[in-house]
Amino acid sequence: MTASTRGLGAGRYLAAGERPESTVTSVHELATSDGATVRGVLATVPGATTVVCLMHPRQDVTFHALVPLLLATGVAVWTQHTRSVNNDLTLVHEQALLDVAAGQVFLRERGFDSVVTLGHSGGGTLFAFYLEQAGLDPAARLARTPGDRPTGLADAELPLADGAVFLAPHPGQGRLLLGCIDPSVADESDPLSVVPELDPFDPANGFAEPPRSAHYSEEFLARYRAAQRDRVARIDAVAREHLARTASARAAHKESGRAADRRRALAPKMITVFRTDADPRTVDLGIDPSERPYGSLFGKRPDLINYGQVGFGRLTTPEAWLSTWSGLSSNADFVRCAPGVTVPTLFVELTGDQAAFPSDTRAMIDALGAADLTTATVRGLHFGGALSDGEPTGNVLAASEIAGWLGTRHALAPPR
Repeated sequence: MTASTRGLGAGRYLAAGERPESTVTSVHELATSDGATVRGVLATVPGATTVVCLMHPRQDVTFHALVPLLLATGVAVWTQHTRSVNNDLTLVHEQALLDVAAGQVFLRERGFDSVVTLGHSGGGTLFAFYLEQAGLDPAARLARTPGDRPTGLADAELPLADGAVFLAPHPGQGRLLLGCIDPSVADESDPLSVVPELDPFDPANGFAEPPRSAHYSEEFLARYRAAQRDRVARIDAVAREHLARTASARAAHKESGRAADRRRALAPKMITVFRTDADPRTVDLGIDPSERPYGSLFGKRPDLINYGQVGFGRLTTPEAWLSTWSGLSSNADFVRCAPGVTVPTLFVELTGDQAAFPSDTRAMIDALGAADLTTATVRGLHFGGALSDGEPTGNVLAASEIAGWLGTRHALAPPR
């Protein structure tokens, strides 16, 4: 293994500490209002009357590093899957809201006095979207997905949480991808095709050999950002074309009843998106400066990772692309949803975040509708790691802020 490839994804997965010995853990299988099955894990300590809920639209957060830290403060912790956990091929965010709702109904039925959502990373926008929709009259909720399927939100029970914590939320899966999709892909069928004047990893455009920071001109960045939107718009058009063909096949089957038409309606239309780790901010530390280190969420060499298998939204259905991964079409946009988040809110920024940059964070905080809004900033990386060896992790520092905020608003069980 060479120095240029060692540890490309180092720091992405963090081990959780020990849970209090008094912790009681139970696993629960829940049915959503549209008939799906989701699972959650309830960890509680004696006397806990407040429960903090962790979810992410795509990832398993059962062993999130915050769980033992939260339990130690005297609250119960609910960690839940969506129906798309660890496989976001068909992730439709409007459906994920029904998954969130199943957990919220369950926790109310368990008798907790206070239910508080905690959204880390993509979980932030998931909960912001949920709280926005839960706060609306059912008739005013979104009726159709961006792919024009019924959402079922008007008929679902969506209990409103008593509070919301956002830890290093990024602007949404689609907005995140809009910032890091590589617009220099010349041919969507060829992962190596390049438009040279848009290539972010070409020294002629300002790139420097890692770990030296790149330096892109304002003119290049303007062209680059516009080209990113253009590429996403082209993929949106492909997704809508696929969905139109599927709708046509469904209509034909409804009229004819023929198996051949039914097969055409069922045949999957998949979208492959190459090169989605190319946000200039990850290699040019002078753009939107912060305490972040060189590199992206996926590792220290975006110029290499961008060409590999890892990345956001790489393989998806047309409907999942439009609902989740399109920064132009998705409803799961934190800034769009934030005015509808009116419950008491804590927003914790991590100073070394490589997914939510300072300008993103300011926009998200400014958009929140909560009258009772507290903000905090702690040192740490996006996933809660420490910025430097020997200092507390971002998760430990964030947990202290969260515990203090919870303690002024909700009952905490006494330590035992």
